[in-house]
Amino acid sequence: MKAKIQFLSDEEKKSVHTDALRILAEVGVKFPFEPALAVLEKGGAVVDYDKQTARISEAMVDHALSKTPKTVLFGARDPDMSFELPTEETYVNLDGCGIHVYDYKSGTKRGAVLSDVADAAKVFDALPLGKLLWPPLSPEDVASGPRSIISTAVTYLNSSKHVMDEVKSVDEIKYVIELSKAIAGSMEEMRKNPMYSVTYCTVSPLSHDEEMLEATMEISKYGVPVLIYPMSATGTTGPGSLSSNIAMAIAEELSAIVLFQLNEEGCPLVFGGALAAVDLKSGQFTDGMPETTLMLCALQEMYEYYKMPGMMSACGTDSKKPDMQSGIEKMMTTLPLILGGGGLMQGIGMSEGSMTLSLEQMVIDHEMVRLCKRIRDGIDFLQDKDFFDDIREVGPEGHFLARKNTRKSFRSSEFARIGLMERGSYEDWEAAGKPDLWENAHKKVREILTAEQRMPMDPNLEKTIREIMEEARAILSVKDGN
Repeated sequence: MKAKIQFLSDEEKKSVHTDALRILAEVGVKFPFEPALAVLEKGGAVVDYDKQTARISEAMVDHALSKTPKTVLFGARDPDMSFELPTEETYVNLDGCGIHVYDYKSGTKRGAVLSDVADAAKVFDALPLGKLLWPPLSPEDVASGPRSIISTAVTYLNSSKHVMDEVKSVDEIKYVIELSKAIAGSMEEMRKNPMYSVTYCTVSPLSHDEEMLEATMEISKYGVPVLIYPMSATGTTGPGSLSSNIAMAIAEELSAIVLFQLNEEGCPLVFGGALAAVDLKSGQFTDGMPETTLMLCALQEMYEYYKMPGMMSACGTDSKKPDMQSGIEKMMTTLPLILGGGGLMQGIGMSEGSMTLSLEQMVIDHEMVRLCKRIRDGIDFLQDKDFFDDIREVGPEGHFLARKNTRKSFRSSEFARIGLMERGSYEDWEAAGKPDLWENAHKKVREILTAEQRMPMDPNLEKTIREIMEEARAILSVKDGN
């Protein structure tokens, strides 16, 4: 059986839900976009247009949850990379909006540029557990207006997998839909097999961003999956206890579910989150504390409670560079989530609170997730793993290496393959030049970036993508004042 750990009791889940409903009904949530308030009011919410708030009833929440699809399809240019949530498997994603990279050639930290977005897509495309790709960087050599569109287009050019990003304004939607339609082949196919999805971040505490709210309401009409992503931090943008911070995040999550289902009934939604505990000394948002892990695991159990597809932040670290602290924190924020149910883990390759990307770290994190996944997959007790006859025939003081079952078993998925780790003798390691994990990851990155692309894009499709990208650069740069 697959391993499974639990952090909340059934009563605690009900308590979190009850507390979230009370927040929605008695405190309410701010929606700074009048059409959203009108939609909510028509659906039964108590709306204060002066304060831009809506108080939402339990009946509204129940209705919205009943209309939310229980599975969500994520299509990809490579059909073998398409997948559905929820899943019993474990997959990985990148986390968007980083601003720095560790240059894989020089090893130095610098500002991110567009070629780094391309390199990240190429490396991610080669990782077997990588299924969904959020461009992880905000390139400083691209004007802010078209930045998201150009990053998305460059990611499509360098990867055959599903792409996710944020839509920050309605001006971006035209280009996002054109890109997605071009990859899918038609508008009809894009709706059936969506090649693009969006992340929608709430604004803690208990608010929404006007421009992103307007844009996401609009793009949801095209059947684009929406990941809802509260990011409250204890004691700053969230209350000072873990349980209340979880409840408030759930309230924000439910407020978005209600609005999006009232706006476009049946639109595909994904339950996500990146809650954090603050550093008690600096007050900074932290990715790598044990309390962060506990809250994320609780959110993971709550999306199962609501019978919704989900995706959680994971693999976080506050270390300023890839080091021992990074290794400890990344394992601490990943293994419990995988043992709690697996699914899609968002955030490989990042450090410094998801602000800095390293290609080597991406490869290392993928290896860590692969090994954690093996732990979750558990022990196989099927009949074909019963080797009693081998035990009887080998007997005391014998050896099992020559047995046919041993060879067959060693070649199966029951034993994790050696990847980046050094597991030979000291003498062999010394003779090989004493390579460490980072050097092995660097070698892997170099191999990926110098190899042929795994699934090159058709030249005509590439031409179309580049034309859309350049139109967005020209139009949105002007609107942005650049």
